Amino acid sequence: MFCLLALIVFSILGIFSASHRQLAKEAFDCVFRRVTLRPCNTGFDTKIKGKIIGKLLNRSEFVAKLLNKHFEIVSWVFFILLLSSSLWVLRGGYNFYMYGSCNGLNESGFCAFDPSGENNKISQVDDSCSLNPPSESNLDLTALSLSEYPTKDVNSEDSLIFIGCYNCDYTRKAYPLIQKLQDNYEFNYTFIHFPVKEETSYISNYVYCANLQDPEKLWLFNDKLFVSSKEDVANNEYVDKVAVEVGLDIDKLQVCVASEETQKIVDDQFEQVRATEIYGTPTIFINGKALVGPKPYRVYQRVLGKFW
Repeated sequence: MFCLLALIVFSILGIFSASHRQLAKEAFDCVFRRVTLRPCNTGFDTKIKGKIIGKLLNRSEFVAKLLNKHFEIVSWVFFILLLSSSLWVLRGGYNFYMYGSCNGLNESGFCAFDPSGENNKISQVDDSCSLNPPSESNLDLTALSLSEYPTKDVNSEDSLIFIGCYNCDYTRKAYPLIQKLQDNYEFNYTFIHFPVKEETSYISNYVYCANLQDPEKLWLFNDKLFVSSKEDVANNEYVDKVAVEVGLDIDKLQVCVASEETQKIVDDQFEQVRATEIYGTPTIFINGKALVGPKPYRVYQRVLGKFW
């Protein structure tokens, strides 16, 4: 077992050192002979064991004797530790590739492949304390009346619901990926503005009224706001300017935006979204599966079933 452990270690070290490459060759020869039920004829295991115990003798005679007596057992322990840690790394790599996180879909925690945790960051809906941490398993779409929100219906079996905020950094990061997904695949698409940032709450009225006036121009309006600066989006006059640029009738739009009936409908929509138990933006539902935070493009592809 020691030869196998040495083969793995020296093979890695041999990438950077010629002397370790020679030891890796000896370790390989030893392992090969052991696998074919032959004894090691290089004396490799004895040589490395002698070096290790020799160094230990200078520090602790007791530990050196103990290691010499139980060398095979210690070798097995280190091999099992190496194997388990390798499997853990492979699991983390698989999860990262499939879900954007080493720990699984929507799971936070340290990930060596995403140390900053960007793929799970969100703009929080509120800072209220809770006995149990929020979880995507609690999200529920049944409270949403999707016909009330801007929707591109292409009669597809697949659907994507994007809940985001115009001035939220992580929504802005995810938005172009969803646009790219729309360019490449067909699915029914619903956009819901959920104003986590107070300075953009007024835009919900614009979204509702622009969708009533001309759904196609609403999507152009949407795209322009997401590429505009956050300071501009928080400016009412700038949003009016964008509405004019995409061809909306600004006079009719402003009347609708200021209407009490519009405000009542928008407030009701806001409460519908809150009832889903959403805890941050962006939250994206693909065929009912929730993805919280801006995931890599490949993750959206896979959940949509278009990865291959």
